[in-house]
Amino acid sequence: MSNVYARWKYGPPSDASFFPIAVWLQQPKNAPRYQKAGFNLYVGLWRGPTEEQLAALREVKMPVICEQNEVGLAHRDDPIIVGWMHQDEPDNAQPIGKDEKGRTLYGPCVPPQEVVERYRRMTAHDPHRPVLLNLGQGVANDSWRGRGAGAHPDDYYTYVKGCDIVSYDVYPVAGLNRPDLLWYVAKGVLRLRHWVEWNRSVAGPKILWNCIECTRISNEERKPTPYQVRAEVWMSLIHGSQGLIYFVHQFRPTFNEWALLDDPEMLEAVTAINRQIHELAPILNSPPIPEGATVRSSNPDVPIAIMVKRYGGATYLFAVSMADAPTRGTFQVEGLPEKATAEVLGEKRSIPLRRGRFEDEFRGYEVHLYRISPGGP
Repeated sequence: MSNVYARWKYGPPSDASFFPIAVWLQQPKNAPRYQKAGFNLYVGLWRGPTEEQLAALREVKMPVICEQNEVGLAHRDDPIIVGWMHQDEPDNAQPIGKDEKGRTLYGPCVPPQEVVERYRRMTAHDPHRPVLLNLGQGVANDSWRGRGAGAHPDDYYTYVKGCDIVSYDVYPVAGLNRPDLLWYVAKGVLRLRHWVEWNRSVAGPKILWNCIECTRISNEERKPTPYQVRAEVWMSLIHGSQGLIYFVHQFRPTFNEWALLDDPEMLEAVTAINRQIHELAPILNSPPIPEGATVRSSNPDVPIAIMVKRYGGATYLFAVSMADAPTRGTFQVEGLPEKATAEVLGEKRSIPLRRGRFEDEFRGYEVHLYRISPGGP
């Protein structure tokens, strides 16, 4: 099985058991706590990298993707750095100063071609690591007005050329205050896939990641629930994301850089989500079977998204309800014998299949993960 990171000498691990689960812009002192929760990568270092930050991460063996500053370039042969990153969200309006009352003034976004040029300079300085580009919510949210004057949706066709790993963030609950829009997470991943495929012949393949909310950020009314976070994670993976970056900050009502670590309920849930992803990493890293199964939802307003993999003699079918309402899914899985059994991972139940067909109930935004093996009652 080929690994997408094998082409870089100092990139992320190329082992098929590695699936990137990163945390955004955290102090190295907390790396052991994040490792315990199933995180295996840092993305971003505040005003870094510095020698002290890299030394702290090296001590606990936490790899990092960071900016390509003078200190970073002095560590070209240091395997603790596994990638370089652009500035965050260059597709958004950029700060240009303050007005007389001290309020931030914003100009246009970074021109897409400038992002491509920055990418070329970074790879010229170091061709042995991938370059990460994280874009803003404009990828998925057509109502977002924060991109600045002159921005256009077609900019993204060029932005995605300026990296090896393209990511984006949208936070439906904490950011948009719209729990009914969890599906925006998947919408953005699909758009990234489209833009990348459009450019594949000239820009080559790209690796897709995306960001996940798990705190209230600046929303004093609500924060995502563990159930919603799990739905966002599996929407991402099922629609083609190859890596996750959790945003764990809180800005209101008080600032907390590591709010996830101070939220026992969410931390327990995220740890469980991450543990399951690591267990399934070889499957997630295996090629998808595009026509391996079909699904029909009993509620036409509640589509069910699926992804099919085959690994180790079993068929894996991962499914998520894409709306906040109940439905019943009828699945038809190809390539199975007369009798088979679907173990529903993590739910302590199984479902018999006949001629590849089975049914299951879904609550709104519910995730079911099936491991299907030949044989059954």
